[in-house]
Amino acid sequence: MNAAEQVKNFELASKIAAAVNVFKLQFPDARADLKPWIDDPDTRELVDPDSLDIGFHFPGWSRSLQSRSILVQIRFYEDPLDGSRRAIGVEAAGYDHKGQQWRFSTVENWRFVGATEPVAEVGEKLKNFCRQIFELFNA
Repeated sequence: MNAAEQVKNFELASKIAAAVNVFKLQFPDARADLKPWIDDPDTRELVDPDSLDIGFHFPGWSRSLQSRSILVQIRFYEDPLDGSRRAIGVEAAGYDHKGQQWRFSTVENWRFVGATEPVAEVGEKLKNFCRQIFELFNA
């Protein structure tokens, strides 16, 4: 679900802003998009209410990222017994004008898969970003 639509309180708004800042520390050229999904009936059917989705766009195609845009989806689990909510996974996908070029999931062995992959150093930056997301949302 679009991050902008998930904001229900000041604490969550602050964590979303912090997540954007953490990404921008790793990738200063990125521009954040808190509403990466278009609002139409087909997209609404696919929206996961237990995710917080943020798009990051770069000025032109990034050779090191092998993409022009990255969609980050932070997945949450809400405990039905105590109502606590915590991040359980981060997924990211890199896109260019041809579509999805790679994807990454903390649930799937923290590996990149796809037609292309970011260079190793940049891949480590993305993994570091994911670690910091867990710290941020599960503190």
